[in-house]
Amino acid sequence: MKVKSSLFSFSFFTVLVFLFLVLASCNSIDVFEKTRAFPEHEWKSKDTATFSFDIKDTSSRYNVYFVLRHEDAYRKKNIWVDITVKSPDSTYKLKREFNLADNTHWLGSAMDDIIEHRININAQPIALKKGQYSFVLQQVMREDPLQYVLNAGIRVEKSK
Repeated sequence: MKVKSSLFSFSFFTVLVFLFLVLASCNSIDVFEKTRAFPEHEWKSKDTATFSFDIKDTSSRYNVYFVLRHEDAYRKKNIWVDITVKSPDSTYKLKREFNLADNTHWLGSAMDDIIEHRININAQPIALKKGQYSFVLQQVMREDPLQYVLNAGIRVEKSK
């Protein structure tokens, strides 16, 4: 009889620990990430990628990232992108060069022949106003279409 009681106690304790871990992992991670796929693995300059999201928490600061996935065969060490940002009270355009490689290797993370980059658009975390934001990405490289590009997108996360 003691054996059954101790087994019951052990399994009850195990279930409680499991429930605690499940509930603790249900916290929101406060991230928006969306990418646009380019089915033929080429990004034409006329093809824009548009992303919209809402900001509700104005007490936090945010990091905004440009997300790019390309094949190892991508021929450039960089990419130039026009970024149009529509915030709740204004619209502005940025032109950014993102370095993707140095002289020896890709700066992003690689899995087989796919390289993923998440590169900060803003140098430091920024405060965002409450409301809807829209980002439009357009590649502005001389090569058109830009070969071996799989996805481009935006990632927004609360700064820690």
